[in-house]
Amino acid sequence: MTPGQLALAAAAAVEAGADAVHVHPRGDLSRETLDWALVSLTLEAVREAIPGVRVGVSTHAGIVPDPVERLALVRRWPHPADGGPDFASVNWHEEGAVELALALRTQGIGVEAGIWTPRAAGSFVATSWPWQVERVLVEAIPRRTPGGYGTWAAERILAALGPQPAAVLVHGEQEWAWPVLRLAQTLGHDTRIGLEDTLYDQVGRRVETSAELVRLALA
Repeated sequence: MTPGQLALAAAAAVEAGADAVHVHPRGDLSRETLDWALVSLTLEAVREAIPGVRVGVSTHAGIVPDPVERLALVRRWPHPADGGPDFASVNWHEEGAVELALALRTQGIGVEAGIWTPRAAGSFVATSWPWQVERVLVEAIPRRTPGGYGTWAAERILAALGPQPAAVLVHGEQEWAWPVLRLAQTLGHDTRIGLEDTLYDQVGRRVETSAELVRLALA
């Protein structure tokens, strides 16, 4: 939860085989935050622990529900060379996503387009944004992404996206985390794993760290 704890977790994940990290900076009462004064503390600690590794953050609407306020906060983030995140995820189905992505690009921060549904995929490919993002983040989330099981849900999004000029990262959450991760590996896409996605290994045993999940994913 704290910058120091996140830095230790990031270092352990990289040692286990991760080549980038996605973190959720937190402030008072461990609530997620977009406030640069607090985000910067986490980025500084993480970068000190894993120099040279790309570090990304989230901008999901659950952090700051008001899209106008969310955009104003993100506009205060500096260029990565001045301490800002290397990339940030933007959920394409959320209100204000395009404006948020534009602000990030203006500040030199890479955009991960978070695509949760085939409908969001259609909206995304109907624009010029596929050529402007660093990565397309296909996310299969139970009870949020249409589909009875994770691999089918992810495949429907991939079909709606079609060929992409940017890298595609495919991952699932909760009970879909492991099947979708293995699908991504089979298809040759990037993938990710961490405690945000699941607290369990493939046979249902509780794990304690993201590093343990990374090692299992690469096994």
